[in-house]
Amino acid sequence: MTNVYMPIKAEIVSIIPQTDIDYTFRLKSDILPQHGQFLQVSIPKIGEAPISISDYTDEYIELTIRKVGTVTDAIHELKPGDFLFIRGPYGHGFPVEDFKNKNVVIAAGGTGLAPVKSIINRYNRNPKEIKKLNILVGFKSPKDILFEDEIKKWKEKFDVLLTVDNGDETWKGNTGLITKFIPDLKIENSDDTIVIVVGPPMMMKFACLEFLKRGILEENIWVSFERKMSCGIGKCGHCKINETYVCLEGPVFNYTKSKQLLD
Repeated sequence: MTNVYMPIKAEIVSIIPQTDIDYTFRLKSDILPQHGQFLQVSIPKIGEAPISISDYTDEYIELTIRKVGTVTDAIHELKPGDFLFIRGPYGHGFPVEDFKNKNVVIAAGGTGLAPVKSIINRYNRNPKEIKKLNILVGFKSPKDILFEDEIKKWKEKFDVLLTVDNGDETWKGNTGLITKFIPDLKIENSDDTIVIVVGPPMMMKFACLEFLKRGILEENIWVSFERKMSCGIGKCGHCKINETYVCLEGPVFNYTKSKQLLD
């Protein structure tokens, strides 16, 4: 009988610093997840943490990991050639097959950009898969911006609005929360537009309300919950909201369901 809790060993190929506390770890792997799924990542004798998959090919996966606790602190001490232990992928991802030939808007706040980065790169490689892509991405400050090089590449092909909550004296870009810019977003046909919102709970709640004001249908809005998960298979209850196990039914939810889960 297969032990569902047994992780596999994955070699770290490269480590890319994003900010002072966010690093992207590229692991040798042939796992092919759905966009938006997550892995349980562990170090023996230290512990385990749920991490969103930020990108992948048939040769590697990428995990963008913030240094915020015992396990992630230990992960940040590792070097290329070292190993992590992974199990998964878990949960439901974004139904990208249903997004074909649609207008797509992706609104991501902070580390919420990581779970949707693979979708954006998918469309960057295959722009004809959809009609149009708008990207709204916000961070607390300029020093918190993730994937700067990739954001520059996305700007060559898509409409990208980058904003920070608080700029410094060197910041020349947009300032303000993402919700500030949704009313002026060019949406050509609201019935034919898919919206993906990922970020802190309050950001997702109010961004979704702004998109509803723009005429986006509830069933065309998708969100992803970054909620503490432990077992990944619906046994421990750590991620439970009311009667919903986020690790099983999510982390990606349609707004028709998630509106009951958003605090």
